[in-house]
Amino acid sequence: MTDKIYNFSAGPAILPVPVLEKAREELLSLGGIGMSVMEISHRSKPFEAILASAEQGIRDLLSVPDNYRILFLQGGATLQFSMIPLNFLGADETADYVITGAWGKKALKEAKRCGNTNVIFTTAEHGFNSVPTQAELRFTKEAKYVHYTSNETIEGVEFKYDLDGGGVPVVCDASSNILSKPINVRESALIYAGAQKNIGPSGVTLVIIRDDMVAHVPENQHSMLDYRLLAENNSMLNTPNTWGIYLISLVCEWLREQGGVSAMEVKNQEKAAILYDAIDASDGYYTGHARRPARSLMNVTFRLPSEDLEKQFCTEATAAGLDGLKGHRSVGGIRASIYNAFPREGVTALVDFYAGFC
Repeated sequence: MTDKIYNFSAGPAILPVPVLEKAREELLSLGGIGMSVMEISHRSKPFEAILASAEQGIRDLLSVPDNYRILFLQGGATLQFSMIPLNFLGADETADYVITGAWGKKALKEAKRCGNTNVIFTTAEHGFNSVPTQAELRFTKEAKYVHYTSNETIEGVEFKYDLDGGGVPVVCDASSNILSKPINVRESALIYAGAQKNIGPSGVTLVIIRDDMVAHVPENQHSMLDYRLLAENNSMLNTPNTWGIYLISLVCEWLREQGGVSAMEVKNQEKAAILYDAIDASDGYYTGHARRPARSLMNVTFRLPSEDLEKQFCTEATAAGLDGLKGHRSVGGIRASIYNAFPREGVTALVDFYAGFC
């Protein structure tokens, strides 16, 4: 086996080494039963235990109240852009959207197909480099929900607080910063997240949904888009991603061993500070995209003096074992994604590369 490189990819992203090692150990025979987790029935007792472990792991790590259901769905976070308005936004109803980046824009586009939308705040004119304060938000009277993205991976901006809807149900896309810090689940009516950043591998979407939202799902909804039916069937209306859910259960175990999400927040703050300090100390050679109060702890985005230098930076970084640093194709630049599993020594290796490149 070749040495592992430092993987700065935004997703699918790095997984904890102990998780990969445990999965490798059990790949051919899960717990000694003689079959892989990818071969056993999702109705079997071994998988029922895995599903229960994954659910309890999320519930414990995020202190999810009893009046919330935890679902493991398919279709990625992108399908949730449509599922949410299909379930909660009628043709003559309105939903509020806070747009701080590319993923919020995509969610808004899908909601417009179902009903009325009101963008109550956007930073588009400034290139999506900040987020609003709570005081800047004015919600629409009778809005069915307000949607926001807690961390935008492409632009590297992050909310430093849990949005309070002031009585309007809050829907949060937490795909790229969930499990990276404590959150107050009670502030949201629905939280969703693609797994491939901090939760597990691609192919699973976590949904945490309050009971009263489940109760408001309209009758005659399409079965696989029906939160009520999915909840009633414990995420197994059809065959779920058994391998992905298994890995989520292992990631939850690993997070508990690290001290939980409070301990991860401290580690993530330390890692991000190392990178941002190096950017700020470069006398403008490296320029951070996000304004300082909105800087993401998960996705550090910055520019060099020219696109040619950015291409050279990525090429030489990859050769040095620092992979996945090219910014999203829609905005360019450099992006270092340093999720929970990303090691501190990889951050210091990038800083050393910074110093030698400029």
